[in-house]
Amino acid sequence: MRFSVLLFALYQILKVASVTNKPFKKYIRKISAKILIKTEDGERARLFIFDKGKLTSAPGDHKNFDAALVWKDAATGFSVMTSKKKDASFNAAAEGKLKVLGMSVYAQWFEDGIKMVM
Repeated sequence: MRFSVLLFALYQILKVASVTNKPFKKYIRKISAKILIKTEDGERARLFIFDKGKLTSAPGDHKNFDAALVWKDAATGFSVMTSKKKDASFNAAAEGKLKVLGMSVYAQWFEDGIKMVM
């Protein structure tokens, strides 16, 4: 439950930033991408849709994405995504707790965008 709430809160933060944060607004207007964040079992998931400056989101697991961040489980995803450590995602991937599906360049773009906002 906490993981799902975190994903929804992330969407809300990014949505506000897409209107109020000029660097982020400029950053997202250059690309169209669908980023999925989910648990390995697919029980908790949210799709973030960037369309040349517009941001929308849809709950649930979706097959149509450019990149997907797949967490081993909700507890791990929540723990790593809320960690203050800069290398938390890298360490999770190295330990097999995070997998990137699709084009990793989009996953990196998404992570760089989040850093602009947080």
